Amino acid sequence: MQKNLKWKVLLIIAVVVLSLWSLSPPFTIKDKAGKVIREGRINLGLDLQGGMHLVLKVDTAKLSEKEAKDAPDVALEIIRNRIDQFGVKEVAIQRQGKDEIVVQLPGVTDRDRAVELVGQTALLEFRLVSADPDKLKNALEDNVPEGYELKEDEKGQPILLEEKAEVTGADLKDATVKFQQTQFNQPVVGLSFNREGARKFARVTRNNVGRRLAIVLDGVVKSAPNIKEEIPSGEAIIEGRFSPDEANDLAIVLRAGALPAPVYIEEERTVGPLLGRDSVNAGLRAVLTGFILVIVFMLIYYMLSGIIANIALLLNIVIIGGVMGYFHFTLTLPGIAGLILTIGMAVDANVLIYERIREELKTGKTVRSAISIGYSKAFSAILDSNVTTIIAAIMLLQFGTGPIRGFAMTLTIGILASLFTALVVTRTIFNLLSRSPKFGRLRMLSLISGTHINFVAKRRICYILSAVVIAVGIFIFTMRGEKNFGVDFTGGTLQQFRFQKPVNIAMVRDSLAKVDLASASIQQFANNRDVLIRTYTDTYDKVKEAFKRDFKDNQAEMMRVEKVGPSVGRLLRKNAIKALILGLAGILVYIGIRFKHWEYGLAGVVALFHDVLVTIGAMAITGKEFDLTIVAALLTIAGYSINDTVVIYDRIRENMRLLRKISFIELINMSVNQTLGRTVLTTVTTLFTAFALFFLGGEVLHNFAFCLIVGFISGIYSTIFIASPLLIAWQKKKRR
Repeated sequence: MQKNLKWKVLLIIAVVVLSLWSLSPPFTIKDKAGKVIREGRINLGLDLQGGMHLVLKVDTAKLSEKEAKDAPDVALEIIRNRIDQFGVKEVAIQRQGKDEIVVQLPGVTDRDRAVELVGQTALLEFRLVSADPDKLKNALEDNVPEGYELKEDEKGQPILLEEKAEVTGADLKDATVKFQQTQFNQPVVGLSFNREGARKFARVTRNNVGRRLAIVLDGVVKSAPNIKEEIPSGEAIIEGRFSPDEANDLAIVLRAGALPAPVYIEEERTVGPLLGRDSVNAGLRAVLTGFILVIVFMLIYYMLSGIIANIALLLNIVIIGGVMGYFHFTLTLPGIAGLILTIGMAVDANVLIYERIREELKTGKTVRSAISIGYSKAFSAILDSNVTTIIAAIMLLQFGTGPIRGFAMTLTIGILASLFTALVVTRTIFNLLSRSPKFGRLRMLSLISGTHINFVAKRRICYILSAVVIAVGIFIFTMRGEKNFGVDFTGGTLQQFRFQKPVNIAMVRDSLAKVDLASASIQQFANNRDVLIRTYTDTYDKVKEAFKRDFKDNQAEMMRVEKVGPSVGRLLRKNAIKALILGLAGILVYIGIRFKHWEYGLAGVVALFHDVLVTIGAMAITGKEFDLTIVAALLTIAGYSINDTVVIYDRIRENMRLLRKISFIELINMSVNQTLGRTVLTTVTTLFTAFALFFLGGEVLHNFAFCLIVGFISGIYSTIFIASPLLIAWQKKKRR
C-alpha cells in the first residue's frame, strides 16, 4: 500500500472512531484534580424538548446613574438564585447588551408560574392602614391625602395605606411555606425577620395594637390583618388563598430578594412538550425520508459510484453528529432542517466529480486516469461553491438568534464534513478499488448528456419574463405591507393551541370576541385541531381563560407562545436586512476575486438577487409570513444557488484557455450545455430533501421548506438563463 494512501485510510478510521465515540452516551473528562474539562453530548434545543426562552429588559429609568449601571448584574444574580431554588436543570442566564438578560429554561412548560417567578419584582412592604373614615372618604372622592395611597384589600374593599413602609423585604431573614391547621391545611408563607427587622416589627405592632397592618407585595395588598398584640418574635405570615405551588414560588422570590428595578419581558418563546415531541418526530421523519430518497437516487443513477457516495453520505452524518456531541452543541428544529439540507448538498460534490469522471471516460482514458483527472478538475468548482454557502452561514451566525444560529452551525459543520467525505473518503475508496485488476469499468446512467441547446438566444425573453415575475411579486409584497411580516419583525404575540377534537373556527372567533379579541388573526391547521392566534399585545391570559370557559368538553393545550416587543422586532428586522446585504456582498467579493473579473461576481450576484426576489414574491403571493427562519432560507438560497453558477463559470474559465478561436457566445452555450447535467442533478438531490422537509417537517418549518423549494428551482433557471448570458452583455461593453 502506498504510504500516502495508508495515511488517508488511518485518518478516515480515526475520524470515524472519534465521531462514533462522541455520539455514544454522555461522557465527562476530568483532570487529575477532578475538575470537569470536557462534557460531550448533543443537547436538544428548547424548540425540541419544550421550555422557555426569555429576553428580559431591566427598567433603570428611575434609578441613579450608579444604580442603573449595577442593576442588570444585581437582577441577573437574583433571578439566578430564584431559578436555582425552583429546581430547573441546565438553565442558561446571561447578560445581553446594556440592560437585557437572556434566560433559557429547558423543560419548563408552566408558562404562568415561570413568568411570575422570573419577572416578579418581589418588593415586600408592611404598611399601616388608616383608621380615619374621613380620610378614606376623601380619597374615594379623588382627594387622596398627602402621604397616603388608596388600595384594595384582599376582599376587594378600599383601604387607605400610609406611603411609608414600616418594615420591608430587606429586613427578611427567611421565607418558608407553612400550613395552617385551623384553616383546612391552607398554605401560607411564613416570614422570619433578621435582628433589625424583628426590632422594627415589634415596635410597629406594639405601638399600633387594634389597627390594620397591610402586607403589600409589588403594590398589591395580599392581606391586611388587625394587630391584636405586640409580636416580639420577629415572625409573621402572608395569607392569600395560595395553592402550594404559589406559596412555594412566593417564598422563593422573597428569599432571593427583590429586584433592584422592574423587569419586563421583551421577547418570549415558549414551546410546550407536545409540540416539542411533534417537532422531533417530524424532523426524524423528514431526515430519514430525505436520506432514503438521496441514497436510492445515487444508487440507481451512479451504480457503484453511487454506493461509494452513499458510504460518504452516511459518514458525513456520523461526523456531523460526532462534532456536535464532542463540542456539546445544541440541536434545534432549524438545526434539523440544516441537517436535512446537508444530506442533499453532501452529494453535490460527488455529482460534480462523477460527471467530470464521465467526461474523461468518454475521451478514452482509463478508469484510474479518469478518476484522478476528474477529482483534480472538479476541485476548484467544489471549493468555490461550498465557500459561498459558508459565507451565507457566517452571516446567520453573526446576526441570527439561538435557533437560527443552530441552523447555521449545523449547515457549516455539514459542508466541511461533506468536503472531507467527498474529496478524501470517496477518493481513497476509489484508489483502493483501482488497485484491483478487475476494476476496469465504471458504469453510470446518463439522462442529460450531449445537448446542443442555444440557451443564449433565449436570454432576452427570459430577462422580460423574470422582470415581470419579480415586478408582480414586489407589487404584491408592497401592497401587503406589514402583513408580510410575522411577530419576529413586527412585534406582537403568536399563540398556538391544540384542541382535543376538531374545532369550528367560527366558535373560536366568537370565544375571543367575548374577551375583546375580535380583531385577532386566527389560522387553523392539523385536521382543524390546531389554532394559531396572532395579536399585537400579550393576550395569553385572556385566550386561555376564554378557551377554558367556552370549550369545557374540548380542552385546548398550549403548544407554543412567541412574544416579541416592538423594539426587539425592529432590531431583528434590521439584523435580517444586514445579514442579507452582507451575505450577498461577501459572495460578490469572493467570486470576483476567484475569477479575477468583477463582471463574474456581479453577474452571479444579479442572479442571486433574482432568486431571492422571486422567492420573496412567491411568499407574498401565497400570503406566507416572513420570520427569522425565512431569512435563514433566503441566505441559504443565496449561498446555494451560486453553486451551479460557479460550476458554469469554472467551465467557462477552463474553455477560454482551451478554445481560443470560438466566439464568446459559442463559448457560453458550450459551457452551459457541458454542465447542464450536473446543474440539474445537484439541485434535484437537494430538492429531494427540501420536499421531505415541506411534506414531513411539520408546520413550524413548512414556510421555510416552501421558500427553499422556490429558491432552488429559481436557482436552476437563473444560472442558465440569467447569470451566464449576462457575461455576454458585459463582455461586449468591455470590448467597446
